[in-house]
Amino acid sequence: MGSVMIRCPATGTAIRTGLEADSVSFRSTPVFIAHVHCPVCGREHEWFAKDAWVEEANEPANCEAA
Repeated sequence: MGSVMIRCPATGTAIRTGLEADSVSFRSTPVFIAHVHCPVCGREHEWFAKDAWVEEANEPANCEAA
């Protein structure tokens, strides 16, 4: 399991969406749109599942906590 991540469109920083998933399951989910409050720029971002990725727990975290 890992954190579902997106990039802040204002800063390009990777941020956590608050969702947890494994890469295989996440890639097989239907297309959806979600929202997340960005701890980097302070705005609410709308994001599409196709633009997100899963950062597995064993990968180094290079992001801000959501």
